[in-house]
Amino acid sequence: MYTELLANIAILVLSGFVGFAVISKVPNTLHTPLMSGTNAIHGIVVLGALVVLGKVENPPWGLQVILFVALVFGTINVVGGFVVTDRMLGMFKSKPTPTAPAVSDVTAAVSEKGGDR
Repeated sequence: MYTELLANIAILVLSGFVGFAVISKVPNTLHTPLMSGTNAIHGIVVLGALVVLGKVENPPWGLQVILFVALVFGTINVVGGFVVTDRMLGMFKSKPTPTAPAVSDVTAAVSEKGGDR
């Protein structure tokens, strides 16, 4: 039993190191598409937790707690990821250029102030 647990912990730790190594080598311009991809993966995690929680008959309370925590953290991560992605994409949008007032608006403003004297 402990060998399986240790193998799972080793896989978790190694995947953390591999993930860090991969993410640190991504150029800054590709972080937005990478974030969108990870949002999709976390959406699948949330969906998987919902499916497992709904399929198991009389799940032990430990499994319910783990699945609930996975749902909460996965949902927070998905929503936060989409908010940050939206902000990053907003930086690439062009700013609207201010339009000059029409000539008729300028002459109306001057005549109201008594500028034709």
